[in-house]
Amino acid sequence: MRLKASVVLRLYSLCGILIQVAATKSKAKGSQGQFPLTQNVTVIEGETATLTCRVDQNDNTSLQWSNPAQQTLYFDDKKALRDNRIELLRASWHELTIRVTDVSLSDEGQYTCSLFTMPVKTSKAFLTVLGVPETPQISGFTSPVMEGERMELTCKTSGSKPAADIRWFKNDKEVKDVKYLKEEDANRKTFTVSSTMNFKADRSDDGAVVSCRVDHESLNSTPQIAMQVLEIHYIPSVKIISSTPWPEEGQSITLICESKGKPLPDPVLWTKDGGELPDPERMVVNGRELNINFLNKTDNGTYRCEAENTIGQNSAEYVLIIHDPNALAGQAGPDHAVIGGIVAVVVFVTLCSIFLLGRYLARHKGTYLTNEAKGAEDAPDADTAIINAEGSQVNAEEKKEYFI
Repeated sequence: MRLKASVVLRLYSLCGILIQVAATKSKAKGSQGQFPLTQNVTVIEGETATLTCRVDQNDNTSLQWSNPAQQTLYFDDKKALRDNRIELLRASWHELTIRVTDVSLSDEGQYTCSLFTMPVKTSKAFLTVLGVPETPQISGFTSPVMEGERMELTCKTSGSKPAADIRWFKNDKEVKDVKYLKEEDANRKTFTVSSTMNFKADRSDDGAVVSCRVDHESLNSTPQIAMQVLEIHYIPSVKIISSTPWPEEGQSITLICESKGKPLPDPVLWTKDGGELPDPERMVVNGRELNINFLNKTDNGTYRCEAENTIGQNSAEYVLIIHDPNALAGQAGPDHAVIGGIVAVVVFVTLCSIFLLGRYLARHKGTYLTNEAKGAEDAPDADTAIINAEGSQVNAEEKKEYFI
């Protein structure tokens, strides 16, 4: 009986061993068909990166995260590297997720998730760290600038990774003709970029806003902007405007002197024909306006307006011609002198025509020999009779008859 019991126990043990071997083989075979899954991660410097490793089917096989230096960060739920920035979020047979806070540029690189099967299977995840560009600065700006001078403005920003893009704007209109320079920083990871804009100062630029705009993927579509307001100084521009295009005697006229300059021009100076205004009682200066009352012919002449600021002086002229309203009314009626001349010409032409007609008729008077005159018997008409009569008047007595 003892022998039988011993044999039975040995058979049970053998069966148990066979079952365990079969289970181990089955487990290894199942694990060999699984691979860890990871994804690349992009994060902005100073923010938080999350690294996740997943296995769809796992039969209690361990997972591990290691950094680019092949240092183990976590083995399942056990922390291996002393770095307070690295934390465990989830740990199970199917997932191992860790978090790295306050990411720096040195954290960039290839991280490895390992599944400890036989053999070990791995998956790579690349962590990209974006360097945020510093706030841009504009250099070379001076204020004020004289019209005609050249300005060279440079916008510069450092610390971007990859290199940032710089664009220039003047009153929201982009300036294309600029120079761009990119340099690698000392850490060999980030870049310093600069852009230079060169232009000639013009009075139209006075008050214009010049801005330098830095675009980078780390800025989340919110660019960094530096700006300056241009102040251009220039000599005055002067123009005279008349209140009426046709000044007449007895009326009033206002001449307006428009002057623009920076700094603002001093009060304008009015002159007439190179001298002072001759009649201050009728010619009144009110600011930039010259009012002339009760116009007359003596007011004809060249009026000059002068404007001056600290940059220079400029002027404009206006030639005033006073018109006689009576002469204008006379010109509007019929011109009797012209009409009389036309009538005289008509009469003269008529008399000349009558005179020429009389001479023509006189030269064709009817002089001829009648039927009784010699050689006139065969004359067919009066003209022929006259011709025949003139030819034979030396030897014969003529008979003449006149027709008018």
